[in-house]
Amino acid sequence: MFLVSNIEPIIHIISILAILVIILSMILRKLGQTYIIGYILVGVLLGEQGLKVVEDKESVELLGELGVILLLFFIGMEINFIDFLKRWKLAVLGTLLQIVLSVTMVFFIGYFFDWNFARSVVLGFVIALSSSAVVIKLLQDKNLIDTKIGKNVLSILLAQDVMFVPLLIIIAQLGGQTQSIGNIILMSIGAIIIVSVLVYIYVKGVIVLPFSKKIYRDHELQVFMAIFLCFGCALATSFFGLSAALGAFIGGMIINAAKATHWIHDTLHSFRVLFVSLFFISIGLQIDLNFVYNNIWTILLAILVVYITNHLLNTLILKVFSNSWKEAFLGGALLAQIGELSFLISSTALALGIIEDFSYKFTISLISLTLIVSPFWIALTEKLSSFGSKKS
Repeated sequence: MFLVSNIEPIIHIISILAILVIILSMILRKLGQTYIIGYILVGVLLGEQGLKVVEDKESVELLGELGVILLLFFIGMEINFIDFLKRWKLAVLGTLLQIVLSVTMVFFIGYFFDWNFARSVVLGFVIALSSSAVVIKLLQDKNLIDTKIGKNVLSILLAQDVMFVPLLIIIAQLGGQTQSIGNIILMSIGAIIIVSVLVYIYVKGVIVLPFSKKIYRDHELQVFMAIFLCFGCALATSFFGLSAALGAFIGGMIINAAKATHWIHDTLHSFRVLFVSLFFISIGLQIDLNFVYNNIWTILLAILVVYITNHLLNTLILKVFSNSWKEAFLGGALLAQIGELSFLISSTALALGIIEDFSYKFTISLISLTLIVSPFWIALTEKLSSFGSKKS
């Protein structure tokens, strides 16, 4: 009886969650929209202003963090490092330019609202990062992954994911969180190891996993090997004081170089769907509908500014790096939303006292709504592009 009484609330939550995801996902699929929107809406419905089903937000957020690790592991599996290096100028320079221009724009806005230096930097970082989860899904749905613009957009997303760790370090410094000499040395060793792994991948081209022949014949072994490669790499980078998500990302790139993406994808895909959905559901749980209602016009104005600015900046960046105007315009639309890693930047800034509760709620609402708007913005861009082509 004790076991039953303790497990019943969990079964209750899981059942309601599954039903809501199924219903909303079916509706969104008919509308041609990404499931991510559904996950966020499920979080809102399960939260304090909805059905009030989930009270333990921390547990959901913890599971969501596992989702981020799995998400970046799968993103890494999509990246061919050698192919990425062919586009390093676009990826690195484009990403740095995006960050610098975003921070500069926020400084300009913050000047009129009397924001301090640290707050302006953090908000600039937030709007500079696009959503790998949304964009990769849309690229797959539109069969653009292997096109020129698809590869260019992916290279920018990869560079943004790599830049995420330095951005967190900068935020920690702005928040007064200093690192000891020992930690700096440890982090430097970790960075050297990562660079060495990437150089090894570049030199070898294709690498061979230990016991690969046995793994390919044993499905149960594949499950645990896949989990080990994902979370083992995440644990390794955590040991060196670096992001666990970065370790998972590097692990994914190793899998790509080992040509083992097929069976690992099949093995971990269900885990990825579950935990990534929990990440976005945890975001939905944090959205305060009363806050959104009371600040709706300010939020809508911010969304419009973010989309126009990010779309314009990324279009110009892609055009500079040998894309046609039509390709650059579509690529700018794909990169115009604010990404899931910006949630982590916001929560880190809140924990360090750089932003207060109002700014955090505003940022969470803004990021979530840009993710929801993204498919519609891209569809509008495609229509405008096709209209311009017919007219010409």
